[in-house]
Amino acid sequence: MNFPWKFFLDLGVISIALLLATLLRARIKFFQKYLIPNALTAGFMLLFFYNFAAKYVGMNNSDLGAMVYHLLSISFIAMTLRKAPMPRRKGDLGIFSTSVAIISQYAIQITIGLLLTFFFMKTFIPTLFPSFGLFIPLGFALGPGQAYAIGQGWEAFGFQGAGTVGLTFAAIGFIWACFGGMWLINYGIRKKWITEEKLKKIRQRNVSTGVYSKDKELPVGSHLTTETEAIDSLTYNGSMVLVVYLLSFLLLKFLTYLLSFAGQAGMELAVNLWGISFVFAALTALAFKGILNLLNIQHTLDNGCLTRLSGISVDLMVSGAIAAISLVVVAQYWIPITVMCITAGIAVMATVPWLCSRLFIDHRFERTLIIFGACTGTMPTGLALLRVIDPDFETPVASDYMFSSAVTFFIVIPLILSINLPAYSHRTGNPMYFWAMVGIGLIYLVFALISFRLIAKKRTCMYKSKIWLHEYLIRRRQRIEERRKGKGASSNV
Repeated sequence: MNFPWKFFLDLGVISIALLLATLLRARIKFFQKYLIPNALTAGFMLLFFYNFAAKYVGMNNSDLGAMVYHLLSISFIAMTLRKAPMPRRKGDLGIFSTSVAIISQYAIQITIGLLLTFFFMKTFIPTLFPSFGLFIPLGFALGPGQAYAIGQGWEAFGFQGAGTVGLTFAAIGFIWACFGGMWLINYGIRKKWITEEKLKKIRQRNVSTGVYSKDKELPVGSHLTTETEAIDSLTYNGSMVLVVYLLSFLLLKFLTYLLSFAGQAGMELAVNLWGISFVFAALTALAFKGILNLLNIQHTLDNGCLTRLSGISVDLMVSGAIAAISLVVVAQYWIPITVMCITAGIAVMATVPWLCSRLFIDHRFERTLIIFGACTGTMPTGLALLRVIDPDFETPVASDYMFSSAVTFFIVIPLILSINLPAYSHRTGNPMYFWAMVGIGLIYLVFALISFRLIAKKRTCMYKSKIWLHEYLIRRRQRIEERRKGKGASSNV
């Protein structure tokens, strides 16, 4: 019988690459030193396989983009359905501060990307698509799934190969996250950006092979919430995720039906909404979680199971995303891709430590690492960097980041919904759409700066030429201010 096999053949090939990458990470110091995620290593193996060898065995990467598209939404749903962490103490701004730091990177990357796009359009590449620079925040700060999904939407506007270009930006972002992140860790250790106590823990820790040794006590990854003879807990949690995905599909179908009454403009908007289906998947998951709370059955979901489901989705998504890159398409745009990725990487490397060392009052270097990793790679990359100095997640940094994702998501919904403005500039020939997107990026930048000023207060411009605001610098400034107050009081006498 002639059953379709391609989907499972692709999964099998990706799985082989992931296992080989795991072996390399366990055996080779280079991969351990730079904490290169196995999914990233597997992706680059598959990149060469699908571009040069797959055709000789009757395979191609034509369906990998669709796999990435769906896995992105599934990972969003799984993380959204997780039970929220315990409420923080009153006045703790760790969660909102994390959102401010992330949004600042969105705004900086949007501004850099669009201004560089304008430069290339007016000089070397006049035919460059106006949305090209938005792949910096899409690929770096959001990830391969979003970059591909939105890029696919731009192909309908005339940007051929946009999905592949988005995946390329995401792959380069991963490289910045791994190598830049490890450089940042080593530089921070040399410059004593972390406490002596934390430094001792790092030196005592064994090299991260990525696999637990056989004599090590294994951590608990998930808990059972159902009786196994009735239904396996993983099946139950996975079914919840897939039900939400079905509901998000039905929601988009309903919105498409409503928009069809608005004619051609409505149908174009509907196509764009399908391109950002992960947004509606997350919103549907939030509504579904609210229903579970009302029915008092939220406890039947397990955070560990949902994290594992999200984890397998992300690993497959990252590997498949890099494998889906067409080197032929990338070759057409290698100059703007190179310039933009280098500029954006340097900007993140410089601005994240400067902002985070002034924005936060506790665990500043840990927060710097997770934000740097998440704003160049993805959330798992940020967590991998954090684990170098906080291997057991003893600090609230990881939970703050997870909780801040919901805050960030709601704040940037207008940004995501306006992401097609430069594409409309190309279609209509009206540059005002392009500059409107630049203006939106600047608005978010102003919002981030105002929030930063309100949170950081006196630390905002304290020793502004220093990329890292050391604790001893803060104490020095406090002593100077105290002496000034003392002199002022004595002169009044």
